Amino acid sequence: MSNTRFGAIAESGKRTHRKVEETGKRSQLFGQQVFNEEKMLQFLTKEALEKVKSAIFQGTKIDRKIADQVAEGMKAWALSMGATHYTHWFQPLTGSTAEKHDAFFDILPDGRAMEKFGGAQLVQQEPDASSFPSGGIRNTFEARGYTAWDPTSPAFIYKTTLCIPTIFVAYTGEALDNKAPLLRALHAIDEAATSVAQYFDKNVRKVYATLGWEQEYFLIDKALAKSRLDLVMTGRTLVGNAAAKGQQLDDHYFGVIPSRALSFMSDLEKQCTKLGIPVKTRHNEVAPNQFELAPVFEEANLSVDHNLLLMDVMEEIADQHNFTVLFHEKPFAGVNGSGKHNNWSLATDTGVNLLSPGSTPMKNLQFLTFFVNTIKAVDTYEELLRSSIASASNDYRLGANEAPPAILSIFIGKQLSDVLDELEGVSQGKLSPQEKTELKLNVVGKIPEILLDNTDRNRTSPFAFTGNKFEMRGVGAKTNCAKPMTILNTIVAKQLSDFKKEVDVLIDKKNLKKDEAVFNVLREYIKTSKRIRFDGDGYGIEWQDEARKRKLSNNKNTPEALQVLTSKNSIALFKEMDVLSEVELKAHQEVELDAYILHVQIEGRVLSEMVYNHIIPAAVNYQNSLLTNVQGLKEIYGAVYNKVAEGQLNILEQIGEHLAEIKKQTDEMTAARRRANGLSTINKKAQAYCNDVRPFFETIREQSDKLEKLVSDEVWPFTKYRELLFAK
Repeated sequence: MSNTRFGAIAESGKRTHRKVEETGKRSQLFGQQVFNEEKMLQFLTKEALEKVKSAIFQGTKIDRKIADQVAEGMKAWALSMGATHYTHWFQPLTGSTAEKHDAFFDILPDGRAMEKFGGAQLVQQEPDASSFPSGGIRNTFEARGYTAWDPTSPAFIYKTTLCIPTIFVAYTGEALDNKAPLLRALHAIDEAATSVAQYFDKNVRKVYATLGWEQEYFLIDKALAKSRLDLVMTGRTLVGNAAAKGQQLDDHYFGVIPSRALSFMSDLEKQCTKLGIPVKTRHNEVAPNQFELAPVFEEANLSVDHNLLLMDVMEEIADQHNFTVLFHEKPFAGVNGSGKHNNWSLATDTGVNLLSPGSTPMKNLQFLTFFVNTIKAVDTYEELLRSSIASASNDYRLGANEAPPAILSIFIGKQLSDVLDELEGVSQGKLSPQEKTELKLNVVGKIPEILLDNTDRNRTSPFAFTGNKFEMRGVGAKTNCAKPMTILNTIVAKQLSDFKKEVDVLIDKKNLKKDEAVFNVLREYIKTSKRIRFDGDGYGIEWQDEARKRKLSNNKNTPEALQVLTSKNSIALFKEMDVLSEVELKAHQEVELDAYILHVQIEGRVLSEMVYNHIIPAAVNYQNSLLTNVQGLKEIYGAVYNKVAEGQLNILEQIGEHLAEIKKQTDEMTAARRRANGLSTINKKAQAYCNDVRPFFETIREQSDKLEKLVSDEVWPFTKYRELLFAK
């Protein structure tokens, strides 16, 4: 394709862009800044387009010749859109995204300048890996790491940079990111689920894991947020007395969106639409100044990329509107924190949702197969799934009467529970004609086509079936969805693989028909996974006692939850499914534990600074003003000043008591931190920070909040909750 042709296309694109901006239709804006199939049709040769589509849908490799063609077309499109640089956009184990920008610029041997971007730059880049967490895979002095193009997630332009989604691996080949394990897990679920789906439809060639996340967040006035040392440094308020009015009136939830927030949302949605992020829903959440947005469901890998990109875009747009956006799971005590519900399902290339009940017995048998196998997978690996949502920040939220508890259980509702109970009661072995009829009519045939409104929701359930998908409610607002999605898809892939083997044995060696074999295996799974099903109140003490009897794990904090990653069963599982090697798994555990230590350590240091440099001086200053007042009263009233100054003296006494206690607690916390830092292993250090350091945060906060209530508003050094949460 000639440069003249590229230029004509570029000018046409600019005219279309201006026209669409004027009309404001979201559908016309969608994907404007994405190198999607529409753009590839314009800028790629037919051969290159077919190879890219084959890589996306069949997983075939793209050779260097085709990579050069793709790079040339991608560069032409990017330049036509005003891009000046390109970057490999990746997901290191920091939990966020990373990028290194290079210009479309090079100098030829004869001294002339040109825009350059070839297949070599598209396919692979070598960023410095020395300062990214590796869990011991790489030494600090061993800097080399590689990013490699992921063609299944389309390139996009953000500001003036062409962003190419990639994986990130060490020089020795191990994954140093969250994306590579996710892609492996998605490959595993595709193979296992496709094999099982072909029991019911031989035309199925591929199964996709789908994801729809619900992102909760707080919007705080930027100037007010910057006035708080703790918000700036940790993302949450370490001290702060509850405002007289919080969320108790439920007047914010689903209320009219404040105009300033709505303006932010409108700009955010426009930018997201251009970037191909299909955001659809927005509303006020429970807490003041808390909101939520959610997109249309997408293939899981793309959905994960879009969520990470969204959080980056949100911070930029918020800044433009003089907001600070908070993703911390519990930024304010006393009001609800923020989660990121992960709605997961499986879809075939024939357009069928495998977790959607059907209109015929055979379709419902297919539904039951994937439904029951998912329950069985979660039951077998509930502790591992719990580990995927563990973090220092999410520990503040889980089980706090606003989020599911740390105990994994599954809610499926009364109707489906009755169906499974009925199926469990059918006799084993070959089914009689009467039993077959009863199964089809009384069990499989009972499931309606749409279950969305056939059961109430259970907000205390960590893993709930909601009609045609499972909702994983414990995921934290800051969490990279790749972590829970990697583990969930891995365990379901393993379970479906085992199911297929068991069914095939019954068919081949027991001479059972396919339907009978499927029913027999499902029946056993229903029995053996019954302990994980729970439809009651997950917050109740009674459930903790019951869960203990059922031998379900209750790992209440991150150091406990992460221990399962390196168990023999976990290592064997990830090795068999080719998702994570033992080296990678141990590295991930070490990185997560280290991140936990660092987050708690930073919070402890910030809290000490707030106490010593702000809270104590403010309280002492107010004491001095009270003492001056008392001295004046003594001079005027003489011997009876005690009676006149009784209120001031009482306040002085209370301030003195709280000052002594907050000083004592902060000194002890600092000493506990020093002891923890001296421990030899990362496991012991994480446990010490959890059990010996973090408990001081609440006792110090309690004293600070009491001082806040006593000290004059003019003297108190920090912006208060009533200002942070109710500023419009």
